[in-house]
Amino acid sequence: MMKISAFAKVSGISIKTLRYYDELGLLKPAHVDEQSGYRYYSEEQLLTVKRIASYKEQGFTLEQLMPFFEEDLETDVVKHKLADKMTELQHAMQTLQQQLEGVNSRMSRLEPSEAGDPAGSIRIREVPSQLAASIRDQVPRSQLCLLLDEITKYAILYGEEEASQLTILWHNHDSENADIEVAVPITRDIPANGRVRVDFLPELQSAASLVHRCDPYGYSCLALPELKAWISSQGFVQSDREPIREIYLTSDKDIYGKKRPAELLIPLQGNME
Repeated sequence: MMKISAFAKVSGISIKTLRYYDELGLLKPAHVDEQSGYRYYSEEQLLTVKRIASYKEQGFTLEQLMPFFEEDLETDVVKHKLADKMTELQHAMQTLQQQLEGVNSRMSRLEPSEAGDPAGSIRIREVPSQLAASIRDQVPRSQLCLLLDEITKYAILYGEEEASQLTILWHNHDSENADIEVAVPITRDIPANGRVRVDFLPELQSAASLVHRCDPYGYSCLALPELKAWISSQGFVQSDREPIREIYLTSDKDIYGKKRPAELLIPLQGNME
């Protein structure tokens, strides 16, 4: 017989764990001294420790493995419990495989975007027309996220995958309630309704572009005054026919840190080519 401290050392199980096994009835001491309360374990009980370790290596919880230590356990019962565990592990493997594929997909989406380096310089570019579903509303800027979520869910409802780019058209952002239009690109014509518009976003023949790191939680865009100052310094004139656009270059789930790559587009008068 060994005291609990000695048995813990030999078995490699902590005293705390042995006491927990005792509470569960999984591994009770071979003898407890009534006067001192000391727990004593027999050498043969090392076999029980090894059996518990073996089941745990196979993913069994303590509650699941306890029936395997009952007396007169029938083979059919064992087969049934083992089959249940196999099914559980197969489902876990499927979940892990899906998670692995998701992480791998994240890795592939970290490739540089076609719009260029997030720290890129200002340039003039043409913006092609794009079929999109959009919502336009006059709301506080703080509700921008709600609008983006609404239009994203609407497109997904009609079979579109979650958009990797989201476009914001600032028809007016100077007042307390901004006139905001949010749009997601779509691959086919989907139904519109009184809230959602489905149409082509107009082409921009010339727009000043600045790809930057945008704070989606902020209430002002620090890149806007920078881009406007550049336009003025170059002798260009902002168009009053098309709203300023901001394109989030990653989906919501691909934001890392507190900022996301975005492209700010200010339409210009005339063709700058």
